[in-house]
Amino acid sequence: MGNTYGHTFRLSTWGESHGAGIGVVVDGCPPRLALTVEDIQRDLDRRRPGQSRLTTQRGEADSAEILSGVFEGLTTGGPIAILVRNADARSGAYDHLRDLYRPSHADFTYEAKYGYRDWRGGGRSSARETIGRVAAGAIARRLLDEAVGIQVLAWVSQVHDIGADVDRDTVTIDDVEADATRCPDPVAAAAMTEAIEDARRDGDSLGGIVTCVARGVPAGLGVPVFDRMEADLARAMLSLPASKGFDIGSGFDAVTMTGRTHNDPFVPGPDGRPTTTSNRSGGVQGGITNGADIHFRVAFKPTATISSAQDTVNTQNEAVVLEARGRHDPCVLPRAVPMVEAMALVTIADHWLRQRTVDVLDR
Repeated sequence: MGNTYGHTFRLSTWGESHGAGIGVVVDGCPPRLALTVEDIQRDLDRRRPGQSRLTTQRGEADSAEILSGVFEGLTTGGPIAILVRNADARSGAYDHLRDLYRPSHADFTYEAKYGYRDWRGGGRSSARETIGRVAAGAIARRLLDEAVGIQVLAWVSQVHDIGADVDRDTVTIDDVEADATRCPDPVAAAAMTEAIEDARRDGDSLGGIVTCVARGVPAGLGVPVFDRMEADLARAMLSLPASKGFDIGSGFDAVTMTGRTHNDPFVPGPDGRPTTTSNRSGGVQGGITNGADIHFRVAFKPTATISSAQDTVNTQNEAVVLEARGRHDPCVLPRAVPMVEAMALVTIADHWLRQRTVDVLDR
């Protein structure tokens, strides 16, 4: 299984949705970084279930425990191990799923690959696995903020066919957290809330888009060819549960433009280095950051678990009707926001640490 991500800043997640707990081991974090459990808990609280009526009502506090790698409030340079214990699993709610395959879930594909699966809430394929990613992202956030001043912020920019009007250059964390949808456009947020609640009542679910911006990223991060910054960001985002699409900068809109209208002109910058007058590249050119903000979008599908009756088959390949029970999100978007931030943070932190090696050896 691919449970590890990153080269220099590496994270390995472990645990199942209905096991004893979920956790992560982060290796490669430099020593002497000020880090407390509160730094990690802030981001976990944004990801946890039950935070609003728009999310699953599974009652988990998701309290983080730092087991290693931090001493007297500073990182030691050793592996940082973090544990979050499961407290409200209720595995019995999934007994009716033991012998059938849920539509658009990983039940059949896991069994096809391994000949065995954890039917309790999806096991490793559950979005609960992302607890480890968000915890690792919180460490990367502290590192990038203290060392470089990089800030990463994501928000819900679309739910179903409802789009938001947001200025990515000025939007703040307070704007994002002002509404349970995590959409900083109040008019769109109200419409999104109504649509999500209507879908829940109808036994259905909705998808949408999360937009993310990374500010203060220096030029020179990323590696040409296979480890391009946008390629690693795409891999990071598409590894998230329910993600279905990724674009950066102008993205798919670029196909309707010409070179003359798409290119980002260079002009002399205030710090003696060139800057661009536009940012259709999304802050990355040739796989390497150019000093402009990185901005990208991630598309998420509607939640696969719905309460409406669905046709499926059981493990004996017999046609059956599934009427799912249990707790689930009618729309994953509000809780996907900290997950997107986390994977952006660990990707940028990894490339920043790799660039430090280049600076030492070649300059």
